[in-house]
Amino acid sequence: MAETETVPWGEYQKWLQGDVTGRYYDELLDEARTAPERNAARPKVVKASDMPWENSPHGLLKHIVNEGMNTRAETVDAYMQIIPPGGRSGKHRQLAEQAFYVIEGCGYDIHMDCDLEIAGGVKYSWKPDGEEKRFEWEAGDMVYVPPNTISQHFNSDPKRPARIAVITNRVYRKSGLNDLEQLENAPEYDPNEKLTAEKLKRYLEPKG
Repeated sequence: MAETETVPWGEYQKWLQGDVTGRYYDELLDEARTAPERNAARPKVVKASDMPWENSPHGLLKHIVNEGMNTRAETVDAYMQIIPPGGRSGKHRQLAEQAFYVIEGCGYDIHMDCDLEIAGGVKYSWKPDGEEKRFEWEAGDMVYVPPNTISQHFNSDPKRPARIAVITNRVYRKSGLNDLEQLENAPEYDPNEKLTAEKLKRYLEPKG
């Protein structure tokens, strides 16, 4: 025992402390071992009728792939967004990069880059650079939204809805970088509405 007391910084005495136990490595092995059986029970095809609707702060969504859904997808989330005639989405800043495909309609995006500010070497914040960039899109186009960009979608057609399919990589969130900030809610946002296909119809009518 006298020999251990000469160990520098007292680390030897420190590491022998504690009575908390766990089986995290065993659980990791179990997860890997049972993955094939677990995935075999998950569908490779998700029918349209099984894709959840949501009236979200960012707009009217139909989730195609999401971690909360029973699918085999492990790395991406995707949703279809419906923008009413002459309408707009919410405005958000998202650290994760996004890409969306325009299924129907025409419109434009407003993007603004953000710069990192670190106060006192501890607290960080994102400061918009103040320059709004406009990007026109129509059916068949793909639009890229870079990391840490403030973005908002607008439907230019006052008579017809626009539909876009938005894809986001989960790697940012899985890496502890789920930096998502809603800056403006979509006009249709109603936290109490349980959106369905039938209820969606009223949002598709032309304005005026």
